[in-house]
Amino acid sequence: MTLSLRQLRYFVGAAETGQVSRAAVELNVSQSAVTGAIKQLELRLGTRLFDRHPNGVTLTFEGSRFLQHARNIIASVDEALRVPSVSTTKAQGPIRIGVTYTVAGYFMPQHQARFSRSYPAATIELREAPREAIEEELMDGRLDIAVLLTSNLENRMALDHETLIRSRRRLWLPIDHPMAGMPEIRLEHVAQEPYVMLTVDEAQQTAERYWEKTPFRPKTIFRTSSVEAVRSMVANGTGITILSDMVYRPWSLEGQRIETRNVYDLVPSMDLGLAWKRDAELSPAARAFHDFMCLTFNGGGPGLTH
Repeated sequence: MTLSLRQLRYFVGAAETGQVSRAAVELNVSQSAVTGAIKQLELRLGTRLFDRHPNGVTLTFEGSRFLQHARNIIASVDEALRVPSVSTTKAQGPIRIGVTYTVAGYFMPQHQARFSRSYPAATIELREAPREAIEEELMDGRLDIAVLLTSNLENRMALDHETLIRSRRRLWLPIDHPMAGMPEIRLEHVAQEPYVMLTVDEAQQTAERYWEKTPFRPKTIFRTSSVEAVRSMVANGTGITILSDMVYRPWSLEGQRIETRNVYDLVPSMDLGLAWKRDAELSPAARAFHDFMCLTFNGGGPGLTH
């Protein structure tokens, strides 16, 4: 039995949504098609990729390891099928790209490497900075383009942007937490538990905005800029949190399991994408990077959900 791109896409869809039914809706196929593809994939690999539970599915250790391979295979095939809108011979010289912390750690490295292979004459110069500083440097011409959280973008009158990914925010909790078995989790339930608050990339400000629309507040016991600290504290039962799927990993550094569950109140997604100065004339290299990223994720259309 050989692997197929269909199986890989269905597997990635189920892994990113946490529910076979939701993956089927987003992929516009039947639920049985997704279930069958995953079973075929597990049979071919000789290992179980998901743990099934009443609220959906979570990756096993083997499934988590295979997920990145599946994403890379899909991305490589998509890249091979694309026709670049900017000639590789014209896309030369430096591209000054601003990135925020989350982008630098959880998104940019693999896409930078793939772009560099496609456009070897272009040189990416990365600068990590807070979102406010990046917006200023785009305005005064010290940066050509940025990859940041477009959901946090402030200067929308002067900056154009393109959202590439809408990453769901879900509840993180230890594997044996009583809430893991609840059929419906709401912010009211989350507010009753010790909460670990991430502060980096304006995560706390974002959380405060959606909590303020409810009569409840998180029982915050610790604030930190370290995603790994949050991961470890959740895994060992110190507290729970709500964070995006982009930074989720099913295992802490200590090897303890972390579960995710959907929250049935309105929790906004973490939107990531490109920003550049409005009406600025991008260099051929910067334009190539813009088009490469847009085509990689959505063919230039609306941002996808991950």
